[in-house]
Amino acid sequence: MTKKVAAKKVAKKKILAKKKSPKDQTIDSLIELIRITSTVVPEDVQRVLRDSMKNEVKDTTASYAMGIIKDNIDLAKIKSQPLCQDTGTVIFFVYHPPGFRQNDFKDLIKKSVTKATQAGYLRQNSVNSLTGENAGTNLGEGHPSIHFYEHKGKEIEVKLVLKGGGCENVSAQYSLPDTTLGAGRDLEGVRKVVIDSVHKAQGKGCGPGALGVCVGGDRADSAYYAKKQLLRKLDDKNPHSELNKLEKEIVETCNKLGIGPMGFGGKTTLLSCKITSANRVPASFFVSISYMCWAFRRQGIVLDKNLKIKKWLY
Repeated sequence: MTKKVAAKKVAKKKILAKKKSPKDQTIDSLIELIRITSTVVPEDVQRVLRDSMKNEVKDTTASYAMGIIKDNIDLAKIKSQPLCQDTGTVIFFVYHPPGFRQNDFKDLIKKSVTKATQAGYLRQNSVNSLTGENAGTNLGEGHPSIHFYEHKGKEIEVKLVLKGGGCENVSAQYSLPDTTLGAGRDLEGVRKVVIDSVHKAQGKGCGPGALGVCVGGDRADSAYYAKKQLLRKLDDKNPHSELNKLEKEIVETCNKLGIGPMGFGGKTTLLSCKITSANRVPASFFVSISYMCWAFRRQGIVLDKNLKIKKWLY
């Protein structure tokens, strides 16, 4: 090896070893979060899907549909391509220590979303509601949706949900009492309207689905807290005993409706139901249901002091 070639190799190693700036490292970590969220179904969701497949009768349309879902999951992971062509609304939840510069981090999120879109991990999916214009960047008023929370920890946690339009379209909100359903202002009334929302969906929204539910709150907060329930793992336990019982009852009942995956019939209509509550004013009693499709795109990361991914949360 000549001295010239050796010198070039040493120079190349130095370039590769050069430490990235905090901004660039953060962008790299966020792009990887977007890639994994878009292409890999979390393990807790896959476990429920696998168990559901075993429950379906062999050689039925439901069994065939669940098999296609499994193949879709496997191929998306292998090819690192989106699980669904509709990569949906991009929703970030950022948990940070005191003194955190939220606006700076918001700018890095937007740069990451643009680069992830260019790389094909996100579809050019955000349009101006008044003009229909698509900038091709997934940036615009209210998109991506970014929510910040200050916590006592020293680390930064970032959670991401990609919520497709189909499942968002069958999300619902009820105002109790609902005389048409005989649903009063109690948990039995809540049970009735949640089951009604699943029945009305009839497999639309790419079922089997998962539900986030909020009892109470005003119209806006109720819908928001319902959507936040999608951050819970499917196999967790609600600390509120009555809500934990209700979650199980709703899943069991919905899976007896015969709607099945994609509405083709079968035993798998609902994968999970997660319920929370929020205070309300006496005049209002809203129940909000946030429907999530089988392509349950939800992931999270913890960043280390160098802003690299230290831990995956799901």
